[in-house]
Amino acid sequence: VQLQASGGGLVQAGDSLRLSCTASGRTFSSYVMGWFRQAPGKEREFVGLISWGGGSTNYADPVKGRFTISRDNAKNTVYVQMNSLKPEDTAVYYCAASSRMAIIPGMYPYWGQGTLVTVSS
Repeated sequence: VQLQASGGGLVQAGDSLRLSCTASGRTFSSYVMGWFRQAPGKEREFVGLISWGGGSTNYADPVKGRFTISRDNAKNTVYVQMNSLKPEDTAVYYCAASSRMAIIPGMYPYWGQGTLVTVSS
């Protein structure tokens, strides 16, 4: 499966932003979709994931209550709605696909190219 993330940009603290990730190739609904981020000088970290049909989600503590992941299997697209953004949310955001409900990057064999989110204070 090939993934293409989009929607990043420069926003101010407190603003909202929605990222999208569109898949092509094999059946989108057969994958758990995860979002990860990597800030400069830091390791890639788990943001959240959504199950195959969208019925289950899991979020990292730093984004819980602010970020919401959803998917539209008819459009082969997964989204992350990011509200109340903080400067510490600044990072390159990646979408990824896995056959498992995993929070470890190594469990995701397919990755998008990343989209940069910059939150100014």
